[in-house]
Amino acid sequence: MGSIIEEARQSAKVNGLTKMEPLTDDEQAVRDIRKLLVDICRQNGGGHGGGAIGMAPLAVALWKKTMRYNPANANWFDRDRLVLSNGHSAILLYTMLHITGYPHMTMEELKLYANAKMPDPVTKKWKATICHGHPEIEIPGVEVTTGPLGQGIANAVGLAIASKQHAALFNKPRYEVTLSRIYCITGDGCLQEGVAQEALAIAGHLGLDNLIVCYDNNGVTCDGPLDWIVSDDTNAKLRAMGWNVIDVSNGDISIDPIVAALELAKSHKKQPTFINIKTTIGYGTSTAGTFKSHHGTYSDEDATLYADPDVVDTHTLSTRTKSYFKSAVEQGRQLEEKWNLLLSEYKKSCPQEAEALQSRLDGTLDGIEDFLLSMNIGDKGVSQATRQYNGAIFNQMMDRVPNLMAGGADLWNSNQMGDQGHRIFDRNHYNGRVIRYGIREHAMASISNGIAAYAAGVRMGALSNLQVIHVATHDSIGEGQNGPTHQPVELDSLYRAMPNLQYIRPATGEEVVGAWLLALQSRNQPTIISLARDPPTVATRGTNRECVLRGGYTILDVENPVVTLVSSGSELQFTFAAAKKLITEAGIPTRVVSMPCISVFEQQTISYQDEVLSSSPHIISVEAYVSSMWARFCTASIAMDSYGYSGSGIGNFTRFGFDSDSIFEKVQKHVKAKPTRRWQLLK
Repeated sequence: MGSIIEEARQSAKVNGLTKMEPLTDDEQAVRDIRKLLVDICRQNGGGHGGGAIGMAPLAVALWKKTMRYNPANANWFDRDRLVLSNGHSAILLYTMLHITGYPHMTMEELKLYANAKMPDPVTKKWKATICHGHPEIEIPGVEVTTGPLGQGIANAVGLAIASKQHAALFNKPRYEVTLSRIYCITGDGCLQEGVAQEALAIAGHLGLDNLIVCYDNNGVTCDGPLDWIVSDDTNAKLRAMGWNVIDVSNGDISIDPIVAALELAKSHKKQPTFINIKTTIGYGTSTAGTFKSHHGTYSDEDATLYADPDVVDTHTLSTRTKSYFKSAVEQGRQLEEKWNLLLSEYKKSCPQEAEALQSRLDGTLDGIEDFLLSMNIGDKGVSQATRQYNGAIFNQMMDRVPNLMAGGADLWNSNQMGDQGHRIFDRNHYNGRVIRYGIREHAMASISNGIAAYAAGVRMGALSNLQVIHVATHDSIGEGQNGPTHQPVELDSLYRAMPNLQYIRPATGEEVVGAWLLALQSRNQPTIISLARDPPTVATRGTNRECVLRGGYTILDVENPVVTLVSSGSELQFTFAAAKKLITEAGIPTRVVSMPCISVFEQQTISYQDEVLSSSPHIISVEAYVSSMWARFCTASIAMDSYGYSGSGIGNFTRFGFDSDSIFEKVQKHVKAKPTRRWQLLK
């Protein structure tokens, strides 16, 4: 291992990054960036500096020679977008935003990276930072939130799909209003993740030639050399997936071969490009080429390795490097100004397309709420499965909302989404709106986040405040014959626990309409609409699409209630029937509350929550999931405490005690026992 380190250090000296004779502007910029990265990692005793140091030439090649962007307006629509999939190298992204003139990314902000200092002794407040350990989308210049490895690659594919569609829909001869390319930096770890392999396969299949992935091939993981765990031929795999592959044998020193590769990639058509760049992690430092460089601080000797005789202080760039990047601001201003002029002419020559484009830029959904509020879905009692209602609603929305883009992971027909063959997005129809993902559910979710980010992983969407709507069917034990492997009983707890994610479980067609209303109104968060496979067998009255917007509401009320039953989804039908029986046969005044979305209900006023839930001594939830969330509201729950069973859907509801007779017996027994307020699981 020592020979590897020494070889890298000697290479740095021989190739001009520690030499005293004049350097080229490119070399000076690379050296200054590396020195700054070492200083930043040393300031708080740690950070992910090794990969960033190794990728410094790539960063200069991208930000100085290749990408189109405007530091003064990070949200300029036709900018090139860069995704740092290996998000642990975020300090490189922050450094480049600072150097190229993004006004918010000051040197003071860089000094707060990986800040582990105690709160201010006077104010007792922590010093806030925008230089988080991994990039977060709310920071200007950060396109998507990345961190979980591989997600960024899928996000980049989503961005490329959205850009391709925009170009196909709106570009006209002499008016190319969408030219943006998507660049993605990835590392060894990302390429080992399943979501990345799924996304790379989709990108190759779709021929996304506006996507360029730059692979930081440093051959090191957290535990040791990459060849301990990987023997794949990465280039061969990518070629087999339909990618154009370019090799850069040495990305440690000169930016020239990287720039040349990027230019080749930009000119290549009908395939995305994968640039395999051989680098050295922590190039030139005492831990270069080893796993120790992945995370940690650097020695005093490392701090002098890239020192400039004209720069004495730490966290300082040379005047030469500042001048080298100074043009980025003016170039960005000119690029956007030229685009705005083009857009003005476009509006005159192509007024209809320009109006549609502006609608996309604004994110408007004109008239859709009125349409959903007035939609006639027929009988509000027993009729169709919620997935069937959803399909009918979705098909009408596709006709009315041209901004809506959708996709399915080989379950389009099962989800009753209708015939959308005329709207398929593929390499021959980039103006399409429906993506066939194949059996790639994980990539589908992450790609959707990228598509949403262009206009503006289900968890990454919630963290990034992206409006993505996931439609899931066959929920809970009602799925039936496929058995417990296909009957989720715990996933509701996961989704309901995620901050900023709406999990909606409608019970009727009326509530499915309400679920879509709620999802479309929620512009800064993802939504999961969880639907049932089978139609109801018992009539449920009183559901209301507008009331869904409050998360939970009363559908059956009585005077002086003793019991309030709270339910959602398929179980609401049995709960409603049980309540009727409790009233008529047991003489127990029973209310029924439909709770399609707990998180929205919790956002209502306390007085409204009390009105819905606090008017009876016994509040009992009924849901064919584990009951993790219900103890916050209820005194008892009828819930799953095991996995499901391979049987008919209706048979499973009876087997596990969710039919109306079982609910009736459990509630009656519970009330007679006069329990304490401590939450109980009723069996």
